[in-house]
Amino acid sequence: MKKITAVFLVLAIACAAVLAKGGSETSKSVTLKLSEVHVDGYPTTMADQEFARLVKEKTEGRVNIEVYSNGTLYGEETGAIEAMQVGDCGFARVSASPVANYVPALNAIQLPYLYNSADHMWAVLNGEVGQNMLDAVQKSGSGLIGLCWYDSGSRNFYTTKVVRQAKDIKGMKIRMQNNTMMCRIIELCGGTPVTGIGPNDIYSAIQQGVIDGAENNWATYYSKGDYEVAKYFCLDAHTRIPEILLGSVAALKKAGISEADIAIIKECAKQTQEYEIAQWKAMEKKAESAVRANGNIVYEPTVEDLKTFQNAVAAIYTEYGKGYENIIEKIRNTKY
Repeated sequence: MKKITAVFLVLAIACAAVLAKGGSETSKSVTLKLSEVHVDGYPTTMADQEFARLVKEKTEGRVNIEVYSNGTLYGEETGAIEAMQVGDCGFARVSASPVANYVPALNAIQLPYLYNSADHMWAVLNGEVGQNMLDAVQKSGSGLIGLCWYDSGSRNFYTTKVVRQAKDIKGMKIRMQNNTMMCRIIELCGGTPVTGIGPNDIYSAIQQGVIDGAENNWATYYSKGDYEVAKYFCLDAHTRIPEILLGSVAALKKAGISEADIAIIKECAKQTQEYEIAQWKAMEKKAESAVRANGNIVYEPTVEDLKTFQNAVAAIYTEYGKGYENIIEKIRNTKY
């Protein structure tokens, strides 16, 4: 009888161990990092945090995402991209501009003076062209996954002296994104493009005279404080470059994320797009009001002024649009 009891006890302990092991596997969770160069409260940072919340909720805690804002993880977006390629970072919100260095087709959607308005751009991004571009990121062999688009408004020049026409940029040193096409815009206008300066370092670079200005949207111009050292803001809207929320193929694989959970992650990203756009509009309005109230000189180019910029950079369509003529035509003909 004692032997039988002992056997049952051993079996019970073994079963408990098996159940405990199974339970731990079921409840196993992984944590991945998301890099963001913007500060807390910025539209894309808020969208990152909403993305993290949704992923945790929809995967029932199997996947947790920690958002590192204000460039605390990587000061430049190119650094985050490189980290994702080797699996050191799970996600990052970056501009489409540096991604184009790995997926040249992305240059086609960020050519200068391509869109008539924000509505025009969103009709393109939410349509066939936009989805094909996200797919192209994953198919590129770059190790990146294009999850969704975020708004970043239009990019405009802000400088230490007035800029009204393309000729006014001649001789100026302008901080640009790490993208050859973007740098070409400045070269064609007669200026010198400067790269390698992170978003958080533009203020001091202008203050110290390293550069004469930069280019970006209302929200960044205000939130980074650059409006304090570069008083002139030219609303030429030379580009409307969307943001991309990226995932890392290597990091997801290293973490053992299942295909089912990857599908959930992709869906959660898509769900945050409208949220980010709404936050963007609110932030843009706040930024513009604050900058104007500060006494900055905000110049809205006339049709003739814009023509000088368009004519100056026309060569970019030949240099970077070659092979993408059909995409460019689709964009121009997109109804909105």
